[in-house]
Amino acid sequence: MHETLILVVGLTAVLTTASLVAGILSWRAPKPLSSTLVNLNQRINAWWVMVVAITVAFFFGRSGMTILFALISFAALREFVTLTHSRRSDHWVLLGMFGIIIPFQYWLVWTAWYGLFTIFIPVYCFLLMPAITALHGDTERFLERVSAQQWAVMISVYCVSHVPALLTLEVPGFEGRNLLLIAFLIITVQGSDVLQYIFGKLFGRHLMSPKVSPSKTWEGLVGGLATSSLLGALLSFLTPFSPLQAAGVAFMACLMGFLGGLVASAIKRDQGVKDWGHLIEGHGGMMDRADSLVFAAPVFFHTVRYFWT
Repeated sequence: MHETLILVVGLTAVLTTASLVAGILSWRAPKPLSSTLVNLNQRINAWWVMVVAITVAFFFGRSGMTILFALISFAALREFVTLTHSRRSDHWVLLGMFGIIIPFQYWLVWTAWYGLFTIFIPVYCFLLMPAITALHGDTERFLERVSAQQWAVMISVYCVSHVPALLTLEVPGFEGRNLLLIAFLIITVQGSDVLQYIFGKLFGRHLMSPKVSPSKTWEGLVGGLATSSLLGALLSFLTPFSPLQAAGVAFMACLMGFLGGLVASAIKRDQGVKDWGHLIEGHGGMMDRADSLVFAAPVFFHTVRYFWT
């Protein structure tokens, strides 16, 4: 509770400061406000909502976090399915994705059934989903449709479910504090996104992949990873890691988060859209906020499980 209180107070202080700065800038700026200031205020308000939601879930422990991330998976999967091509013959598979795969995967998380949790989607679902589609006899764009469905449940459900699964780990000397691992993961990975954006705006000269994400630069990536690794070291008190270990784990998670964001951008470019959706004002859709976690969460989970349990 002591670390959790420090964390909540710290986040509240940061967001309060950001709100005050944005309010002063908006008050002094000519009207109507520029699109940059409008977007800044929208993003800060969205962060308030997200931090409050996660904080409330924190106090309900494993049940609260499991339900919260199940809802996040539902919203993200809905956005993914909306963007991709499907046919009438896919309806039973789509119904199973929402009505069976999400509830069962998160039930496995809640019951800490590690063995089945790790193979249910990438083995059983990946084999049965195309089989069910094939039984309907509709082969038009079959491989495209099946691949999109499999990829949808992989990143929207399987990867995201590794965040609450951190609560099932038994780390020696860290019993009862696993919620702090979730806080460490989210703060470092989401913080890295912000820091990469800032460094890219200040020092960005060399574009990394302009056709996929025109705003990502090598300078932004290097600066963001370096400072988020430092942030990880400063937050080592939330983890069973030493400051140096925390910096290394943060670096790895943030690098995977960057790659996840890049892949999500490629999917959006392929579908010809700017955002996954419009669920969160100023942030786009749920997947626009969770895209960094989809690659980072499984790597972080298995790193902790195999090196610290």
